[in-house]
Amino acid sequence: MSEENKDLQALEVGATVTGTVVKLEEKQVLVDIGYKTEGILPISELSTLHVESTTDVLAEGEEVTLKVKKIDDDEVVLSKKAVDAEQSWEELERKYEQGETFETTVKEVVKGGLVVDVGVRGFIPASLVETYYVEDFSDYLDRTLKVKITDMDRTQNRVILSHRAIVEEEEKDRKEKVLQSLNPGDVIEGVVQRITNFGVFVDLGGVDGLVHISQLAHEHVEKASDVVSEGDKIKVEVISVDLDSERISLSHKNTLPGPWAEVSEKIKPGSTAEGVVKRLVSFGAFVELLPGVEGLVHISQIANRHIGTPQEVLEIGQPVTVKVLDVNEEEQRISLSIKELEQEQEEKEYKQYEKSDDQPGFQLGDVIGNKLDKYKK
Repeated sequence: MSEENKDLQALEVGATVTGTVVKLEEKQVLVDIGYKTEGILPISELSTLHVESTTDVLAEGEEVTLKVKKIDDDEVVLSKKAVDAEQSWEELERKYEQGETFETTVKEVVKGGLVVDVGVRGFIPASLVETYYVEDFSDYLDRTLKVKITDMDRTQNRVILSHRAIVEEEEKDRKEKVLQSLNPGDVIEGVVQRITNFGVFVDLGGVDGLVHISQLAHEHVEKASDVVSEGDKIKVEVISVDLDSERISLSHKNTLPGPWAEVSEKIKPGSTAEGVVKRLVSFGAFVELLPGVEGLVHISQIANRHIGTPQEVLEIGQPVTVKVLDVNEEEQRISLSIKELEQEQEEKEYKQYEKSDDQPGFQLGDVIGNKLDKYKK
């Protein structure tokens, strides 16, 4: 038997050989494996994934390790994907057992998910790609994703991976860090995520906090959407943090200038102001002059006559004109009077009629009756 035939007999199916790429053809690669004939590496045996061109995987002169798939007379058929798969399965089993996170590249977008290269063909189902619904996966082609193996079966050549699991873990870690970093009284900026009938949820960088509708503004708010919109960046103050329930209570109101800020510049003693009666109490009436700013009209200052209760003269919601007696911005107190305006009006009327008293045909007393009695000495 010749030496060449001995070499061919020594080459067995299933053996691993190392060779050098000598020629790249459209559907196959010729490899010098040190035997009489060059080995044939079909394009289908290059990778577990679909290959368009042999040049996408190998180059002339490149050394490559292959497995003998078939020996037929002088023809030797080789496989690269068999060697790669064998090595990959061992590595994948280790990663699966240890729950390891690793990166992989999306090679194909198919119905139901993504095909990735993990040494063998791996699959990420659509439901395991993101934490949210993705309508079109075309942008994921050639993207590198962090994944972990959720299921695998070597006998069925099945590897299922999840990118969603990584995202959820990262979100959980980020959420815990944010929760641990927040303290009551902290003022931070967030983004309005959702608006509800009871308030708004604000994203603080991985975790949402609630601004109750009562904490949106100093004045009464009917609808949260009247104050903020989704996507708005707003400043909030942390009211409380519950680590167990992961609930964060926030206030936007506390970051805004109070209604009493610089009120002494807006309302001056001695001036006349328009307001609305907001509350009636036994000792007087509270009149709102500005949103969130109320002044007191003491019962003695309500009318230019004795009254038993404020309700005899005023009612809630009634517009009134008042005179400002005193403003104390620090103590948030404003003293008002309706009576003084009435007296001033009567004095004005008295002076007007006094000027007309000399005119013939009528007497001043005939016009204003006994209104002047209290001014006579």
